[in-house]
Amino acid sequence: YPRTEPPILQPAAVFLDLSGEDMASRMFVTQDGAGAELCLRPEYTIPICRSYLASPQAGQAASFSCLGPVFRLRPPGEEVEFLQAGVESFGRDDTEAADAEILALALEGVEAAGSKPLKITIGDVGLFTTLLDRLSLSPVWQRRLRRGFAHGDALSDILQPMPKNGGDHSGVLAALEGAGKEGAKALVSDLLSIAGISSVGGRTTSEIAERYLAKASERAAAGPGAEQEQILHAFLGVRGDPDSAALALRALAGSANLDMAAALDSFETRTGFLAARGVNVATLRFDTAFGRELDYYTGFVFEAQDRSRADNRPVVAGGRYDRLARFLGARGDIPAVGAAVWVERIAAGGY
Repeated sequence: YPRTEPPILQPAAVFLDLSGEDMASRMFVTQDGAGAELCLRPEYTIPICRSYLASPQAGQAASFSCLGPVFRLRPPGEEVEFLQAGVESFGRDDTEAADAEILALALEGVEAAGSKPLKITIGDVGLFTTLLDRLSLSPVWQRRLRRGFAHGDALSDILQPMPKNGGDHSGVLAALEGAGKEGAKALVSDLLSIAGISSVGGRTTSEIAERYLAKASERAAAGPGAEQEQILHAFLGVRGDPDSAALALRALAGSANLDMAAALDSFETRTGFLAARGVNVATLRFDTAFGRELDYYTGFVFEAQDRSRADNRPVVAGGRYDRLARFLGARGDIPAVGAAVWVERIAAGGY
């Protein structure tokens, strides 16, 4: 894991599109001489992935470590510039072994700093994605459920006929339901032009129109039926150590006649690699409802918390993000997994 240091100045649009609304609201944004929006690096994963894709190693197995400043708007009294460390792995086909290696390395790093025992929570976005596919939900509802899951929304909130978005846009959405893509873009452009707005939060009028079209599609698409809702609730209620959780999920899949064998085999294989790496899997807490707020995660996700911290913030967090490379311009997905370590939180813990 050779150390790498990607540029501090990064294109803002990438983070606005991929890092979730919470991260976007805390970024420091500026412009270059040509008017392009840039931001101070708010985290390392996207910058390292961009550097990897621009290198001769793109598409091949490669691993990196990092340690340097990141920048986010934070509560009063907290520095907006702070140190973050991490490890990132790209291009490995042995995904379960790579997942286990990344988590074990991150935990070893914290342990080397004199760590106290950590509370470790793991999840699996891939299991949830497999469930949605087996339930034969529409693409619109699969996307909506995945996004809600990633943001930690309650299932009852996600299943509401219209998402809670702080305002009633039903009139605009109704007008767009029967409109084609070009017509929708023209309508949104006209509305923004009347208001004297050319972009919002770094998004162009075309991108805003796409989002409105997606909302309109959600209104028109049929949501999960009663049986599908019941299965979703049962799935998101499974938690415990990885071995007992795997047994419960196999029982649920069997009773619902859902073919999830391959995804569960992968889950159990990863547990075996974690044990081989010296991680005490009996102390891990697996939770089907545990996701991470960044939209690009696709599989294994995890957080490790210092039990003595009152704010419950993690000192280690990360997961698998196979789709990120494609979002950043690669021709297809590239296997990738990484972990971030909050240096200041380790220091504050008196390690």
